[in-house]
Parts: sequence; structure tokens; C-alpha cells
Amino acid sequence: MGSQVNIKNKKASFEYELIDKFEAGIQLTGAEIKSVRAGKASIMEAYCFFKNSELWIKSMHISPYEPASYNNTPPTRDRKLLLNRKEIENLEKELKNKGLTIIPIRVYLADSGYAKVQIALARGKKMYDKRNDLKDKDDKRAMDRAMKI
Repeated sequence: MGSQVNIKNKKASFEYELIDKFEAGIQLTGAEIKSVRAGKASIMEAYCFFKNSELWIKSMHISPYEPASYNNTPPTRDRKLLLNRKEIENLEKELKNKGLTIIPIRVYLADSGYAKVQIALARGKKMYDKRNDLKDKDDKRAMDRAMKI
């Protein structure tokens, strides 16, 4: 994690209860990796799904790299995620439980220079869970202010 690129899905921990986290490689073209290195990617609307026992990410937006040729790939195309076979099988087994989904949390460049995606097995939160989280956050902020004085 030595690079400056760190694209986060900030709403993920608010909208979902994160159960388990995984680190996956992502299959990108040359122009796409250059856009990611420039920080021109978004995973706010993205989610993961299985197709033919392979894990794919959908709706991840990577802006076209301007200096590239005229035949850039579409910005929101489906991209394959690279995981070990055992991890894929475990995720596929867990995903059969009702209410679970796989969401991307963060995109970053590893020390090796490859783009990585941190994904999480997640369950959607109810409205009262979100209210409790906001209340806890406000209480913590108030305690920090009191300790500072």
C-alpha cells in the first residue's frame, strides 16, 4: 500500500454491516490502470456478482484515459476480480444466505504496482441500525470534545 491511490466507498460502512473482508486483484486494460493511477475511478455504485463461478465487479466507473487511443473501453464495463479458488468457493457458498451481498470497499495500488480491490461480504443495515450508528458517532464526538477541554 505504498502508493497514493486510495479510492474508498465511504458509504459502505454506513449502509452495510461488513462481515468479512477480502483482497482481490482486478483485471484492467492499460488505459484503465493509468486512469486508476491518476485517481479517476469511483466505486460508490459498484457491487460484485458471480458469473460462471468467477467473481465480477459491476458499475465500477473508471474514466477514460485521455492520452489513450480512440478505442477506450466503456467506463462502467464489468471487470473480473482475481481471487484464489477456495476464496471464490467460500464466497459463493456464503452468498446463498439471504440478505448477503459483496461490495467493494476500497481500490488501491499494492506495493507490487498492481491494482487491488478490497471487497467485503456484507448485510444491509436497517434504518434503526443506521440511527444507532449516528447516535454513537455523535456521542463519541461529544466525549472527545469534553476530554480535550
